[in-house]
Amino acid sequence: MSYQESTQKKKRNYIPLIIIISVVVNGLVIVLSGLPAYEGDIPFDVHILPMMNAIFNSFTFIFLVIALIAIMKKNVTLHRRFIYAAFTTTALFLVTYVTYHFLSASTSHGGSGFMAGLYYFILITHIVLAAVIVPLVLITVTRAWNMEYAKHRKIARWTMPLWLYVSLTGVLVYVLISPYY
Repeated sequence: MSYQESTQKKKRNYIPLIIIISVVVNGLVIVLSGLPAYEGDIPFDVHILPMMNAIFNSFTFIFLVIALIAIMKKNVTLHRRFIYAAFTTTALFLVTYVTYHFLSASTSHGGSGFMAGLYYFILITHIVLAAVIVPLVLITVTRAWNMEYAKHRKIARWTMPLWLYVSLTGVLVYVLISPYY
């Protein structure tokens, strides 16, 4: 058996899983945006969760920058480790985001003028690209897992800057809305 045959046998079709995860994650966010706030007793101050979201997004951004630097220096092992770290902080963000939006009503931006316009521009681009980034990240990672490195690099050139933007704007959204919690 040749090397090419052995690597082809290891390839898996992750597309169904990527579709399921993308639909579930994005669907959950959409459903939560339309639900009323939870009415029961909550044993902690839920307003800590948006700050945790910003912290997790900050770590994601830092981990992605380190992963980018590592791959530019051809350090694949370090790159992979920091991509997994970014995955982890993104997953933790998702848990705290979903928890907050289940337990609390959405907070409105109370500002006006330029700051309100800036906030809504950042928020809207963040939301749209956050929905897009879910399948992009999953496709990018699974191409690396399948050792399809040319395809991985091709999509990573889009995924990395978009994921950086989404994580950075997640922090900015928090900073701009935090006075109104």
